[in-house]
Amino acid sequence: MLIVMQHGATPDQVRRVVAVIEELGYQARALPGKQRTAVGLVGNDGRVDASRLETLPGVQEIIHVSKPYKQVSREWQDEPTVVHLPGGVTVGGTEIVAIAGPCSVENEKQIIDTARLVKEAGAVILRGGAFKPRSSPYSFQGLGRPGLALLARAREETGLLVCTEAMDPEAVGWVAEVADIIQVGARNMQNFSLLKAVGRCGKPVLLKRGMAATITELLLSAEYLLAEGNRDVILCERGVRGFDTATRNLFDISAIPVVHKLSHLPIIADPSHGTGLREKVLPMARAAVAAGADGIMVEVHPNPDAALSDGAQTLYPGQFAQLMREVRVIADVIGRRVAEPAPVGA
Repeated sequence: MLIVMQHGATPDQVRRVVAVIEELGYQARALPGKQRTAVGLVGNDGRVDASRLETLPGVQEIIHVSKPYKQVSREWQDEPTVVHLPGGVTVGGTEIVAIAGPCSVENEKQIIDTARLVKEAGAVILRGGAFKPRSSPYSFQGLGRPGLALLARAREETGLLVCTEAMDPEAVGWVAEVADIIQVGARNMQNFSLLKAVGRCGKPVLLKRGMAATITELLLSAEYLLAEGNRDVILCERGVRGFDTATRNLFDISAIPVVHKLSHLPIIADPSHGTGLREKVLPMARAAVAAGADGIMVEVHPNPDAALSDGAQTLYPGQFAQLMREVRVIADVIGRRVAEPAPVGA
């Protein structure tokens, strides 16, 4: 970090900046120039409160030389992180994983039927919300803890791993008892108390990008998880708010290569929420895989027209099977392969 002083800043003002840096526990180096002086902060570990410095007399601006996030950055770890899941499933290596299932768990038949269908098509992880954040308080909010029990039942029946969302710190323990991956949804990306609780729970985490979040903000939220000791973090691009109403969101495929450049963490794509329209999901999923996504997360339901949530963006089982055939071809072209489900009991 460089603290650039104003032209004509006095020696006392420079000394004050140096003193505050040392009070914060870091080293300071004054760098006099012909026009102005800069003060370098040495040893920045990402925890520096820049507001303590930017309001000091004589300070013109602060230049961040390194990234505001540390542990998630390539500067911290250049080797890509591979998240290892039960059953030998990995996220972030050469394989591309498919996560599929309904938006929400509705009943036992629905979730088990869906699990069987998506596994037959090639999914290795079952998604389904037991707790559902909804814009309207009158919309279906999920079954809660009984929904978690149904997800566990679906795993017993099919062998698929389970990914489901925790909405608040109090529910993290319940979700961790069932989930192989705990999802932090877009609306909770900056729920910092939840991030801390999930970071301490000992389970892999899927962190979705917020609807109005920059990539830097997504990586800073991931930093909360790693700061709590959890290194098994998977990022997810799921679309951001745009001004065009033709799609539900602006599906930012460019975020995939950008994240891979900035961070060692794996990133998957959710074209279902990214577009909000069933006919857009297949082409956007194909594009995401071609762009380097480490997996796709797709909503599938035996009868989307009867789904209690997000039916318009949910694929029919036949469409998902088609998508998986196409994704396998794309994966082969770019030198990767699609992870295949293991037999039940394997």
